[in-house]
Amino acid sequence: MNINLRVATQQDCPRILELIHELALYEKAPEEVTVTLAEFEDAGFGSTPVWNAFVVEHDQIIIGFALYYTRYSTWKGCRLYLEDFIVTEGYRGKGIGKLLFERVMKEAKDKNFNGMNWQVLDWNEPAINFYKKYEAHLEADWLNASFSKEQISQ
Repeated sequence: MNINLRVATQQDCPRILELIHELALYEKAPEEVTVTLAEFEDAGFGSTPVWNAFVVEHDQIIIGFALYYTRYSTWKGCRLYLEDFIVTEGYRGKGIGKLLFERVMKEAKDKNFNGMNWQVLDWNEPAINFYKKYEAHLEADWLNASFSKEQISQ
């Protein structure tokens, strides 16, 4: 298989956003993706970029990506936060996820971060089993909290 792993560029944003929609559908929350392409591009490639990503291509078509950013923990210091990580369904089980995940781990190591964080849904057994292969610590005692744009605008 002709696979190429590389840093994402702005030109990749439309395809990455398609994969984000695929991930949201898999996670049973397609209506939750509200970011526009313009907002997404600006957040990654505008005057103050907040995210980075790696993409994997097969025959010049992006089949997976890992999007991450720097998170600061007052307890642990700088850590890499893996926001989204997906390999499109037809390419799963071929080692592409391993390739992407290990590249993100290398990025955290290269930047001398104090670790790496991410979330996984408690029902997503394939992902949980994948992370267990790396002996990841899976926490059950924290709850996610958030505000919508409307809530912070009040």
